[in-house]
Amino acid sequence: MNASAAAASVVSCWSCKGPVAGRALFCSVCGAVQGPGAVDHFTRLGLAPGFDIDLGQLERQYFGFQRRLHPDRFAGKSPREKALSQQQATALNEAYETLKDPLKRAAYLLAHRGRPVDLTACGTINDPELLMEQMEKREAIAEAESLDDITRLSAEADAEVLACQCHISAAFNAGDLDAAGHLTLRLKYLAKLAEDARSRKARIARAR
Repeated sequence: MNASAAAASVVSCWSCKGPVAGRALFCSVCGAVQGPGAVDHFTRLGLAPGFDIDLGQLERQYFGFQRRLHPDRFAGKSPREKALSQQQATALNEAYETLKDPLKRAAYLLAHRGRPVDLTACGTINDPELLMEQMEKREAIAEAESLDDITRLSAEADAEVLACQCHISAAFNAGDLDAAGHLTLRLKYLAKLAEDARSRKARIARAR
């Protein structure tokens, strides 16, 4: 059964054996907290799968669910209910942390659609064009001496990140998963460049 089917399925409550939806936090019959079902991150947070998501809605959904799972609400509950509520909270945290970050969201969506990319891989970049781009930009950041220069480079890096996110969105919307995968890997390196530029800017500012 895939994640979407699991979300739409009905299972039995562990407590009263009543019917419970696959993504439900609590049993509608007896009110007992349920364990996290095998659903995808989007479904867990009540969002339609896609790269373009409403971050405001994401936060509202997440914090709304987390309030319902606050430990104080389970102070007088059984050890099993406390454990299940913690499992639900952990699953929600993982879903939220993944979906709020554009890079992680893109990689997750690609994996969800059968085209995984490895964001943890280190070492040589296989794309010669991307390799040259990274080398030139890293050299410029490393050689920047003035605050004006590094401020400009940092702004350019941030703009490149946003532009790449727009291209990823377009690729997903067009159903071009090959392009989405390539752009997601590019975003990984652009995000690291932007981070390095901000760090360099902070060091130069402190040295003034």
